Amino acid sequence: MRTIVLASETDFAGWKAAARRLRTAGVEPASVRFVTAGSGQDGLFDVDGAAGATAVDDAFVVPRAFMETAGDLILHRAPDRFDLMYRLLWRLRDEPDLMRVVSDPDVAAAAERVKNVHRAAHKMKAFVRFRETRDADGERWVAWFEPAHRVLEKTAPFFARRFSTMQWSILTPDGTAHWDGDALTFGPPGRQEEAPQEDEVEDFWRTYYASTFNPARLRTRMMQSEMPKRYWKNLPEASLIPGLVASAAARTEIMVSEPSSLPNEKFQRLRPPTVDRTSTDDLVAADPTDLERGLQNCRRCPLWRDATQGVCGQGPREARLMIVGEQPGDHEDLAGQPFVGPAGQVLDVALAQAGIDRSGVYLTNAVKHFKHEPRGKRRLHKTPNAGEVQACRWWLDQERRLVRPRLILALGATAGLAVLGRKPSIMAERGAVIDTPDGARALLTLHPAFVLRMPDLEERRRARMALVEDLRMARTEAGLT
Repeated sequence: MRTIVLASETDFAGWKAAARRLRTAGVEPASVRFVTAGSGQDGLFDVDGAAGATAVDDAFVVPRAFMETAGDLILHRAPDRFDLMYRLLWRLRDEPDLMRVVSDPDVAAAAERVKNVHRAAHKMKAFVRFRETRDADGERWVAWFEPAHRVLEKTAPFFARRFSTMQWSILTPDGTAHWDGDALTFGPPGRQEEAPQEDEVEDFWRTYYASTFNPARLRTRMMQSEMPKRYWKNLPEASLIPGLVASAAARTEIMVSEPSSLPNEKFQRLRPPTVDRTSTDDLVAADPTDLERGLQNCRRCPLWRDATQGVCGQGPREARLMIVGEQPGDHEDLAGQPFVGPAGQVLDVALAQAGIDRSGVYLTNAVKHFKHEPRGKRRLHKTPNAGEVQACRWWLDQERRLVRPRLILALGATAGLAVLGRKPSIMAERGAVIDTPDGARALLTLHPAFVLRMPDLEERRRARMALVEDLRMARTEAGLT
């Protein structure tokens, strides 16, 4: 019996070198076993170190499919994975098309384990939760994660690409990954107590998760399939799941037994007096008060008919940064103030993380009236069309003339249309300062409402981090630092 000692559980290079040498020497699978250094199993038989093995049989070439399968298979936690890999390698000389025989027991076993490795990598991307902390180099984001298989090194480059401007660390029982903004490095296993336990954003996410939970659509088995229980202990929102599941049946009964809703009385209001559109065409506002007064009499497009009021921008007249959203939502329409609803809460958190004081920013929207359609007691948002954006751009131009910001940050495509005069591609153009025809400078980013609408929790978190990243750039470009 030959025993090959590999340097680590994922020492693929060492395994390849030893396996080639063994295969060339004609050592059958039943006569060899692979162990890892420090496992306590070396020394029981003839020990053969993998390091330094260089013999290669030039006449024996393995297909790419095997190398790809073996590269993922070694990440599985099954203790016999090395033996399975060598058994496949041994058979490939006489069965060159073996990897295509999906019904073969060895090939099927390898394919199933590779699928589990891919699933573990996907779950790592979805369920890693970074928490903010600080070290000698400043802000750092740290996450503790326990992957089902050894996928840290396979998956870490994804986080380096996605969060390239952050400094972060991922700690796992198998090893650690660190990104300093330039290079990705790996270290020894970490401990859970080395990671921060909670940060200020998590209360917000728990509130949002509870508010979006629909008891009538609960499918417990499907939920646990997508979010396995093994990951719950590291997910802040998972603490709410048992209570939400327990109350789902009772909440659904109440929903079914309630009579169909009537239109909200707040919609049944007196219409403001109609004025001729030309009454605003000659308006040149001297200050924000003039602008507000003129906006309440605006009839430049039909949206005023179903809105409670026009919502003018707010902020200091000499603000260096102007942030432009799409349109007022339900909360803004009733309050007469921009960004006071759920999207405004997301923006507030992002502004704070980017180091921007909201009181020093001028906040407004591309369209000043809430476009919606009634649905029972609710009013559902509808995206303004190009004609409505163009009609309302007259008001945005007045605000730009009064404030004269150094930089305009457009949140989403509708705001981009109003600021640039064309429909931009947010994902393709975000992160670059754009010169507008009137000499202003603009920057594009995601709308906070887009962040809220992301169905996947991790995708939502990534979108929020992209928003924060763009806000930090806006802070620099506007000279707020």
